[in-house]
Amino acid sequence: MTDISISPSAHAVPTASVGAVPASLVGAVPATASVRDYIALLKPRVMSLVVFTGLVGLVVAPGQINPITAVIALIAIALGAGASGAINMWYDADIDAVMTRTANRPIPAGRVQRAEALTFGVVIAVLSVLIMGSLVNWVASVLLALTIGFYVFVYTMWLKRRTPQNIVIGGAAGALPPVIGWAAVTGDVSLLPFMMFAIIFFWTPPHFWALALYRSGDYAKAGVPMLPVVHGDRETRRQIMLYSLLLAPLAVTPWLLGGASAFYGATAGALGVAFLALAFRVWRRGLEQAEADGHRAAKQLFGFSILYLFLIFSLLLVDHVLGWAPGS
Repeated sequence: MTDISISPSAHAVPTASVGAVPASLVGAVPATASVRDYIALLKPRVMSLVVFTGLVGLVVAPGQINPITAVIALIAIALGAGASGAINMWYDADIDAVMTRTANRPIPAGRVQRAEALTFGVVIAVLSVLIMGSLVNWVASVLLALTIGFYVFVYTMWLKRRTPQNIVIGGAAGALPPVIGWAAVTGDVSLLPFMMFAIIFFWTPPHFWALALYRSGDYAKAGVPMLPVVHGDRETRRQIMLYSLLLAPLAVTPWLLGGASAFYGATAGALGVAFLALAFRVWRRGLEQAEADGHRAAKQLFGFSILYLFLIFSLLLVDHVLGWAPGS
């Protein structure tokens, strides 16, 4: 098993400080923010994945839920995810301004003031938890509050700037939505939603580290200690392979536990083989070759990883909607 110590490396880059805000963000008077800017603060791409996995947790849960209540639960999950994104952008405005990938976000681009983004995020976060608790149930509400708090305080404020294991531990926040969806129906949690949690949790490192391999210069410039920056390309490729070896069989466990059909099990297994093949290509390529071809293998793995997670959860969704899963 790989070492996942969060101790700082001797090669660690200086981490960014939230106080080190570029001059362009200090006292700047932004242009009038548009609706699009406030939508961007919610990180809609991330939100869509969170809502989808929450929907799957809701559908595969045993029992019945009123359709209106189900929609309310998904709206609350969406608001919680969006609030987390807005608060994350408020806190990370300094490093977002430095990185090419994020420099045009609403705050570093000067279209939204940091204080406005924070207020926007906090209000939506509180609203999402209250909606879930008062209109769905308080178990799902507590889980939603835990998810928001973990993403904001543990990942954004503590881990991201201090350890290359930031997205490993912080990935727990992104893995909780199917558990929240399940709890919205049942009022409790059980093994199957935690298997869905585990799939997302172990998917997160190879997904983000593949991105970090060809964006390492951006992270180094911002002082974010992502794994390639701190421990190098070779160690990152090794860790991607190790986590992929854990992920591929884990995705088959819903079938082994009786929560999905043999069709799901076979298809999830085939997708796992494809994921492993791409991870192996990333692992076996040396640094010089990776740089020469623009980290093509890492880019391919990153792109496929998004499709992989979507297909795994789509299969679970179809399995239960069509009644193929045992007991559905």
